[in-house]
Amino acid sequence: MAAKKMKSVLQKEKVCYICGTTRNLEEHHIFPGSANRKKSDKRGLVVWLCDVDHRTGNASVHNNPNGQIDRYLKTTAQKYYEEHIGSREQFRMEFGKSFILEDE
Repeated sequence: MAAKKMKSVLQKEKVCYICGTTRNLEEHHIFPGSANRKKSDKRGLVVWLCDVDHRTGNASVHNNPNGQIDRYLKTTAQKYYEEHIGSREQFRMEFGKSFILEDE
C-alpha cells in the first residue's frame, strides 16, 4: 500500500516550514491529539518540519509544546482557517479553543 501524500494548505513545497531546509523532513499535524490530528489532516493544517524543528531541537514543537514554534504554527493555521473556512467561533467548536489572542 502506497503512503498517502501529505496535503498542506499552508505550503506548496516540501521544505521545513520554519527554517527552509529540505533535509530530514517530517510531517507535522499542527493540532495534537487523535481527534484534532484527524481534523488537521482533513483541513490541510499540516506542514513539513525538519527533525530539529519537529522533535530533536530544544525549541522543537514536541520538546517545547506551547513554545514559540508551536504557537506560531497554531496561530498561522487558525488565521488560515478564519480566512478560508469559518469563523473564530467555528474554529473554537472544531478544535476546542482559540490560539489567537483577542487583540490580535
